[in-house]
Amino acid sequence: MASVTCILKSGILTARLSPSSISTKQWLRCLLPQKSNPAFRDKFRPNVRFYSVRRVSLQVKANGVDFHCEKCGSGDHTVLLLPGALGCTKTDFDPQLEKMNQEKFTVFGFDPRGYGRSIPPQRDWPLEFLQRDAEDAAAVMNTLGQKKFSVLGWSDGGITGLILAARHPELVQKLVIWGSNAYITEEDMKMYRAVENVDKWSARMREPFVQVYGEEYFRRQWSGWVKAYSKYFTDNKGDICKSELKNITCPTFILHGMKDPMVAAEHPVYLSKHIKNSRLHNMPEGKHNIHLRYADEFNKMVEDFLLE
Repeated sequence: MASVTCILKSGILTARLSPSSISTKQWLRCLLPQKSNPAFRDKFRPNVRFYSVRRVSLQVKANGVDFHCEKCGSGDHTVLLLPGALGCTKTDFDPQLEKMNQEKFTVFGFDPRGYGRSIPPQRDWPLEFLQRDAEDAAAVMNTLGQKKFSVLGWSDGGITGLILAARHPELVQKLVIWGSNAYITEEDMKMYRAVENVDKWSARMREPFVQVYGEEYFRRQWSGWVKAYSKYFTDNKGDICKSELKNITCPTFILHGMKDPMVAAEHPVYLSKHIKNSRLHNMPEGKHNIHLRYADEFNKMVEDFLLE
């Protein structure tokens, strides 16, 4: 039986799961946010104290790694959130976990291996690390009993989402991506190298990562991230997943902040031209983090797309 611990801190429930948990899917469906849930209380009494909570924290065993995930909502439409570089549920997706319609959606946040609370293992950087993240995400959702779901991916998470949708079209219902690219240009690499030295970042930009990882791990992994993209550029001739775009069959919504300093305007245009059944929406004042800076507007557009 999976062990379950309730934590009364901003309403978070923590649970440990593994593929061998016999009733994982059944009891996940019982989890909140209902104020009173007799099925939940009866199943775990007297070992669990029940609280009315919005957010469920899960540890999921998949591909040999204990992945940290979070869950909000109890709706029929399941959504997976994929974070950006060194990102995690804590740093990247609070407005989506907290504010998306919890009666219509069941939303899962996911910390990729070596990110956030999915440590150990420490992050390493094989040539196709984003392809590995995509397979990890598919395995996690399988462990959670989710056979069909939509994907929201930011930055690196958007690339992971592209690969996931291309390689597992039977899993992905709809895809939403922003701040993402299928290839790297020389200009992109100049920009990545320009931000490799975190001492040049503002304290406001550095602090969330330092809080999650500590100074040493953050510095080492950010440098590793830049070098990993360098390998895509040199060893793969800049190709991250261009050849896979043709295999994406689900409806796809591409958003782009037109003032994004990290992603040139050519990238969302390329994606919209090479993904069947896709649409592109530009946000004139948006930068890289449109889902955080314009959370309410972003969530509304995404929810409308998912529910079409």
